[in-house]
Amino acid sequence: MSTEIFTPVPAAQTVAAAPQGMRKNGKQWHEPKSAFRPKAGNSSYEKRQEERKAMAAVKAKEKEMKDEKEAERQRRITDLREKRTAKEEKARYEKMAETMHKKRVERLKRKEKRNKMLKS
Repeated sequence: MSTEIFTPVPAAQTVAAAPQGMRKNGKQWHEPKSAFRPKAGNSSYEKRQEERKAMAAVKAKEKEMKDEKEAERQRRITDLREKRTAKEEKARYEKMAETMHKKRVERLKRKEKRNKMLKS
């Protein structure tokens, strides 16, 4: 009789440590595969509904952010167009002022502004 005390190893550790032997295809470095169970990942209807609601909320937020970005882009484009048209108009009036009298150019400006107001 020896004085050593034997401590039992839990069953979970012995199963995991049990060697499977050599793999038939020779690829020992791969993890062993489990059986294919197509219905194992199915979740309950309520859980799927919650996931759909969460996805819908994410999509709505993304759409809102994209719309804000597009609105900002359109605002910048319109500002640039207005700036360009104002610059062209100013250049045109300056060219007219070279040949015409200053007061006549002012009258034409006012007349064109009235026409613009009537058109829009």
